[in-house]
Amino acid sequence: MKVMSDRISQTATKRAQARYTVPATSIRKIEADGVQVFYRMAGDPSAPVVLLLHGFPASSFMFRELIPRLADQYRVIAPDLAGFGFTEVPAQRNYKYSFEALAQTLEAFTEALKIKSYALYVFDYGAPTGFRLAMAHPERVRAIVSQNGNAYEEGLGDAWGPIRKYWAEPTAENREVIRKNVLTLEGTRWQYTHGVTIPERVAPESYTLDMALMDRPGNKEIQLDLFLDYASNVKLYPKFQEYFRKWKPPLLAIWGKNDPFFVPAGAEAFQKDLPNAQVEFLDTGHFATETHVVEIAASMKGFLDAERLRRQTRESTNSM
Repeated sequence: MKVMSDRISQTATKRAQARYTVPATSIRKIEADGVQVFYRMAGDPSAPVVLLLHGFPASSFMFRELIPRLADQYRVIAPDLAGFGFTEVPAQRNYKYSFEALAQTLEAFTEALKIKSYALYVFDYGAPTGFRLAMAHPERVRAIVSQNGNAYEEGLGDAWGPIRKYWAEPTAENREVIRKNVLTLEGTRWQYTHGVTIPERVAPESYTLDMALMDRPGNKEIQLDLFLDYASNVKLYPKFQEYFRKWKPPLLAIWGKNDPFFVPAGAEAFQKDLPNAQVEFLDTGHFATETHVVEIAASMKGFLDAERLRRQTRESTNSM
């Protein structure tokens, strides 16, 4: 019988630990734009930054499985937007909830953290927020990953019907329709599970946490205000598209193809303005990271690694 020496045993243990080490995610807060912004962060502080922007009705919690899968190579930062998650907006701030305001706070957040260059991951509400940030500072954006983050009229699915009616007629009655049909636990669960082949793969704590945070006093009114203001994003779609054509950011659109809100045509539309955009579809719904985080992380790393190599080659050539 072969007996393992202490040295061999210790070496084997160290190798196993190195192999299975998962980058730790820290949770922090920082003041930006008069708001206490909650954020999750992981990775080497000197590594290239990936900024993850969540959507409705979620928070940075939706990236709990994605962050450690990227943090071995990137500095990953995921803030909670104002009105979501654990970000705190003081009453005396008199915050007016709009997508322009969310973008301004996000810009202040990046300034507070001294982030001067980043790749953007945008999802749902994170898309119009992130695209506003990109238009304000196009030189800072290295690449964009859009996971069901829309910028084209053809990407708006039939599920927007009641919200479009609310835009056209912002009456108390139409506002109440949204409240009773969308801002409920059942409505939130449906967003997570619709289009998912095996709904049991969706962790219940995801939509349960979203609903618990949405049930805080006054938060549903914030969400109804943002639903109404989403029309401002649609009006900005031509500006977003102009930004794509002018600045040509490398873009990966990775899409849950069964999303009832942002349909596959929205992913394919990026190629009209960015012919080199990569488009990938996953057999899942709106919250694709709940069921396909492994595939999303792999595609992101391949895409971002390739872009980093191209950038380094370009800089090396220019310096010769």
